[in-house]
Amino acid sequence: MTKPFDPTPYLERRRRLAASMRERGGGVAIVATGAELMRNRDSDYPYRWDSYFYYLTGFPEPEAVLVIVADANDDESVLLCRDKDAERETWDGFRFGPEAARERFGFDRAAAIGRIDTEIPELIANRKALFHARGERGLDARVADWLDAVRAQARAGVVVPGQSWDVRDLLDEMRLIKDEHELRIMRRAGEISARAHRRAMQLCSPGRYEYEVEAELLHEFRRNGSQFPAYGSIVAGGAGACVLHYRANDALLRDGTLLLIDAGCELDGYASDITRTFPVNGRFSAAQRELYEVVLDAQHAAIDATHAGARFDAPHAAAVRVLTEGLVSLGLLQGSVDDAIETEAYRRFYMHRTSHWLGMDVHDCGAYREPGLPANGESRPWRQLEAGMVLTIEPGLYVRAADDVPSRFHDIGIRIEDDVVVGADGCEVITDGVPTAIAEIEALMRE
Repeated sequence: MTKPFDPTPYLERRRRLAASMRERGGGVAIVATGAELMRNRDSDYPYRWDSYFYYLTGFPEPEAVLVIVADANDDESVLLCRDKDAERETWDGFRFGPEAARERFGFDRAAAIGRIDTEIPELIANRKALFHARGERGLDARVADWLDAVRAQARAGVVVPGQSWDVRDLLDEMRLIKDEHELRIMRRAGEISARAHRRAMQLCSPGRYEYEVEAELLHEFRRNGSQFPAYGSIVAGGAGACVLHYRANDALLRDGTLLLIDAGCELDGYASDITRTFPVNGRFSAAQRELYEVVLDAQHAAIDATHAGARFDAPHAAAVRVLTEGLVSLGLLQGSVDDAIETEAYRRFYMHRTSHWLGMDVHDCGAYREPGLPANGESRPWRQLEAGMVLTIEPGLYVRAADDVPSRFHDIGIRIEDDVVVGADGCEVITDGVPTAIAEIEALMRE
């Protein structure tokens, strides 16, 4: 309990969810977070809450369930959580318990998780609809038991909810647009991750191992208050940079090669996601410089294409055109730029998309195409960007050694990734604390 806590953003989200539920006729929503997961014998993995649950509650403990009742007249939020237990607190640390949790986190009511099989059937009885994460096997089985408990009261006139909705459909739409509380955290997460990448650039040199550089990243994350890495860090030197999800992080860094680092911290439940590529010895070779400038120009074009009203694929289309122009100019692709784009010939060297949503999850929730059923069998249009959405901009080029590829480009992998907040007239880059320009990278590495 070292940080002050303001329940206001979470109260507002619960109200918004209840309003969305009422638009579908009202009912009861059940959102759960998991138990601690055993790693081996009596050692657990570090606990990390369910993102949907934490988004609505801010409550950090495992083994908890949120129930929201939304009817025509009023809303009620109920937390079911672990009891206070002085003996377990001696071993495992502080627990809020129901009463303290209700007061601190702003619930209308709280009860012990041990009462769940009594509380939830009472809350869902005679309601119009049930909203929960459908398809999760553990929760689905519990929901079936609770519905059976309600059906057992049929002779008393009690009925089960007549409709079932996936609560994540409502929450995904909410989570797509970040509120100011979320954006403050994400900006800070971006600053911390940028510091870590700067540290990695400054301490990188030939003869070190990838895991040594990874350790510098993790040090800077934790030193600045981040609780976790947002994902497994990629620290890939030389040919390893052509492996999109490189995980080994154990190779020797060699003079004359590039190092690609894709790493970001998680702060208070929100992810950052940065990729930088730079020379191990601090100086780009001519071939590295040529390819790097193409990727950097593509990132600038994609950022310029990111603003409210643009479609989600606009940054990707802008990046693909610049990358393809560069590949043709450097002789890595033959023919016209338009033909290479139409036939997707560029995908040999650029096989992933330019953006993904970012938020509580590094690949955050939310549809990439417009909601609703497609008309006449056609694909739904890409989603229109709105102010407050957060996404990555991450073009790259990955040139593996091959007989038809000039040897000077062999095994060069480059990706440049930043996190941006969509605005009305453009976007805010919240990870620009670490340089992307060649001259600035080389200057930083000389320090």
